Amino acid sequence: MEELKIKNLFDLEETIAAELFADAEYPWEILGRIRDFIMRLGETLPEEKFEKRGGNVWIARSARIAETACLNGPLIVDEEAEIRHCAFIRGSAIVGKGAVVGNSTELKNVVLFNKVQVPHYNYVGDSILGYKAHMGAGSITSNVKSDKTLVTVKAGKEMFETGLKKMGAMLGDSVEVGCNSVLNPGTIIGRNSNIYPVSCVRGFVPEGSIYKKQGEIVKKRLD
Repeated sequence: MEELKIKNLFDLEETIAAELFADAEYPWEILGRIRDFIMRLGETLPEEKFEKRGGNVWIARSARIAETACLNGPLIVDEEAEIRHCAFIRGSAIVGKGAVVGNSTELKNVVLFNKVQVPHYNYVGDSILGYKAHMGAGSITSNVKSDKTLVTVKAGKEMFETGLKKMGAMLGDSVEVGCNSVLNPGTIIGRNSNIYPVSCVRGFVPEGSIYKKQGEIVKKRLD
């Protein structure tokens, strides 16, 4: 399905990790490559803009990092990003320019494009969040199925085998996720879509949609 492809979800000019996506067709294909990519890219970052800290952590000198944040590598935090009080980054994470990682938010094996906001009590694991995507307070990505089987992506009548035991959610550019929502393993949300608060989302939400509840997805009005 064309709508699930990287080119239809993300503006690759809005991430320092564009090269990571270069030879992939679907976004979940890059999840297993994030760690090694950070290690390679980090060594090429200019010292005048990035400071290397212990454990393969590269922090832009213009980024704001709370003293109480826990940062584990490999990790790249791009320019003007903000890591707030008690954020917990477990590693294998790329935080884009101007992105916000907030109070008690946890990241693991993720790419956050530029200006992503995960500002309050979010868990984001094995996921990709596109340019200006925003997760409301308490919303999380669930990255492992309860029966521990491999994650599949369901889009209409089509089913894609990812071969992954761990896969969270792929949020296209400018997606808005309402507070306290759960994005189940293998969820993909198209660009400019909104998820109602306290939603339990599974499968594919098309671009430019409003997700109200399972089975009730409507197109946005263009006024």
